[in-house]
Order: sequence, then C-alpha cells, then structure tokens
Amino acid sequence: MSAGSILDDVLAAVGAAPAGDAVTLRGTDPVLPTPPRVGELGAAAIAAAAVAAARLHEGRTGQAQHVTVDVDAAAAAMRSFTYIADVAAPPRAPSPIQQFFATEDDRWIFLHRRAAHHAARQERVLGSGPTDPEVAEAVHRWKGADLEEAVVAAGACAALVRSHDEWARHEQAAAVAELPLLEVTKIGDSDPEPAGGPRARYDGGFGHRARTRGVRGVVPPGDDRPLGGLRVLDLTHVLAGPTCARTLAEHGADVLRIGANSAGDANPMQRDTGHGKRSAVLDLKSADGAAALRGLIGGADVFSQGYRPGAVAALGFSPEEAARLRPGIVYVSMSAFGTRGPWRDRRGYDSVVQSVGGFCDEVAVDGEPRFLPVSALDYVTGYLAAFGVLTALARRAAEGGSYHVQLSLAQTGRYLNGLPRTGAAERAACPPELPAGRLAGLLTETETPFGRLRHLAPTAVMSLTPPRWDLPTVPMNHDSPAWE
Repeated sequence: MSAGSILDDVLAAVGAAPAGDAVTLRGTDPVLPTPPRVGELGAAAIAAAAVAAARLHEGRTGQAQHVTVDVDAAAAAMRSFTYIADVAAPPRAPSPIQQFFATEDDRWIFLHRRAAHHAARQERVLGSGPTDPEVAEAVHRWKGADLEEAVVAAGACAALVRSHDEWARHEQAAAVAELPLLEVTKIGDSDPEPAGGPRARYDGGFGHRARTRGVRGVVPPGDDRPLGGLRVLDLTHVLAGPTCARTLAEHGADVLRIGANSAGDANPMQRDTGHGKRSAVLDLKSADGAAALRGLIGGADVFSQGYRPGAVAALGFSPEEAARLRPGIVYVSMSAFGTRGPWRDRRGYDSVVQSVGGFCDEVAVDGEPRFLPVSALDYVTGYLAAFGVLTALARRAAEGGSYHVQLSLAQTGRYLNGLPRTGAAERAACPPELPAGRLAGLLTETETPFGRLRHLAPTAVMSLTPPRWDLPTVPMNHDSPAWE
C-alpha cells in the first residue's frame, strides 16, 4: 500500500474526491527502522490537509495548484519537537526517566510520569517515593491490570502493555473499530460563509497587523492565502491539538492559543507547535475568564479543544453551546480513545495509546517494551484534524452550518496498525536518523522571544500558496486574549 493509496483513504473518509494528479507523494517507508508505515501515513495526512487547503483556494480564485510531500520529510515531521533547538545554546540531552515497569504478574505497565500532577497521583496509589527504584519496587507488588485501573481511578495515566492481538480482543478496541478514521458532522444551521480570503473584519482591506510584545506579523491587504482572514481558537495541549492549529496557521489562519496556565514555556513540544500563533492564558473556571472566552468564540471560525472528553463542555463550552454563541463555528474534539466504549472518557496520550494498542509490544527489545521512534499517533491525528476543519469550512461555504470534527489517537492507531508492515531487511538497512544534509535542508531558523530557534519548516510544498508561519512561537502568556 502506497502513501497515495493512504491519501485516497483519508480523503474518502469524509467523502472527498481523490487527489489524482494534483498531488505528488515522493518516497516510501521505511524511512526510519520501524515496522509501522509512519512516514507514509504522515505524508498522507499532511497532504490531505494541503489538498483541502488548495481546493478552498481554488474554489475562491479559480487557480489550481500542485501539492508535493516527501515521505522522509513527513517521517521527520512525526517527531518534529525533537529537532527544535536554541541556536546559541549547546544541545542538552533530555532528563532520563523510567516509564515502563515490571509488575508482580510478569507484565509491563507504562506510567506517564512527565506531568508532575500525574506522577504525584501515581505515587499516592503506589505508596512510594518519586525515584525510579522506589516506583519500580512498589509497582512490582501489583498485578498489572489492577494497577492500571487504580491509577486511572486516581486521575492519572497508566497503560498495561498489550499485544496487538490482546488489544483487538478488548472491549474498547471493539468500540473504536466501529468508528471511522474521523467524523465531520453538521450540528447547526447558519448562512453560508467564505472559507477564507480577504474579510471585512480586517480593517476594511487596509491590512491587519498582529501585535505581540516585541513581535509583529503583518497580513497584507487582500491576503489571498487559503485561510487568510480566518480565526482559530486553540484550546489544546501537548501535540495532536496544537498541531491541528499550527497547520491552519501555516495556511494563513489567525490562531490564538488559549492556555489554562502559564507553566511549561520550556517544553519543546509547546515551542514546536507554537509557530504561527499568538498565545494568551485564561482561567476558564472564573467568571471573567469564561466571559472572555465566550466573547472570543463569538468572533471565531474554529474552536479546537483536546482536553479530556467532557472537561471543556462542563465549563460551558460544548459544541452545541459554541454553535449557539457563534452560528457557523467549526468545533474540533480530539480524544485518546474515541466517542464510544468504556474508555471513551479516559485520559490518554500518544504514549498511552501506543502502550495499550500493541505498538510498544511490537517494537520491544529483549522482551522490554519500547516506543516507536516517532509520535505518529499525535502528529497524524493533528494533521487529520486540520483536514477535518478544512472539509467543514468547505461545507460551510457551500451550504452554511456549524460543524463538529471528531477524531482520536486510538482511531489513528487502528488505521496505522491495519497497514502492511515494512520488510525486516529494509528496516535493518535504515539508519536511525535522516542523513545530515537532508535533515539540514528541512530545517529553518526563526527569531523568537526564546532566542533564535532552529526547527522544521512546514512539510507540504504548494505551488501557489507555500505554507509558512507569519509569527514565531511565543511563551504561553505573551499576548492579550483578544482578536486584533
């Protein structure tokens, strides 16, 4: 199965026409020495969003364009946070932390310990101290399945490492199997609206200036990028959700990221996904913060959230409420395990879904589980979410309406697992990284409030509207929570 076939699958998932000659996907897996076809799936997801953007642009201007995505560049994009670096600072190795632990019944369990509040909850369940040896000793007194449920009940993340076959027999996997790769559902009526292009809200055609502390980005008068003039509210964290909004930004959208707190500025994942966005912080549990967000929704085209299912709705910002506040809104919901099954409300990350879904068992070394060398479930889900948004915007332009885009890491994982595996001999010949010269050609440098950062440039190549980020990545509380 080729990247082109995967792309046609992705397009067909929402009823879109095949890409045909409008797209060139160059290269094949394996790019990295791993069995799942992470490069080809990544290339297809990136291309799907670019194709949808090109089609929106063509519908408005009559100008067709060509999209090119290289599979090796897409494979790098599946772990792009690992490449972000301060040009002036020496490279710093990440702090090692044990993540897989042996249980009393000879199973392996993954504990998500990088979030301090999750680690504290795990330690309370275990009755242990915070060090790796203390946690390991305590875990070894538990049966794996029992510890998984106890940690989840305590509000933290744990994942019993399962094989693909064991996961396929699980009730949650059966529920995920009933879901499509992604869903785009109409949830309300409104008048048709253009999907992008010059908009009256941008000071009557004289040009919109995005003002940030020490940074200025200008959207030229009559900006004709696919999403020029579109406003996106980004209430997401970690990788999948922020990647969705970052992708919309590279096609010209005005993205305002709303964080729940001002911590985590040094996180490379946040810096990696912050390109092209302004960033503010609101306390959504306060009356003032909730009122400010309601006002922002009223002026938005897209509302994207990736918190635990039900969490944002409980604060008064469900899809239905957003559509009431702003008829014509495109609302995005990303979750770990989808909308059905006993785990539909469960917290989760790429690492959690890799662990329970069979991938960590598949790439185990000497019986000890490992992660894939990429965060493909996160990044692919983010690009697919952007594709879903662009699909909904096209429908809004044609027939009006508010839309709900829904997808999950587990749905992406199910599709990835269903693809043919790469050959063992081919994998053995693959180096663990792209050649230095090739990687250097994919990187760019940007002046940011953090200093001069080196990072991956947008992966898709478009002949008329090259993707780009007009604003640098910034700290979380860098801007006012307002549309400019």
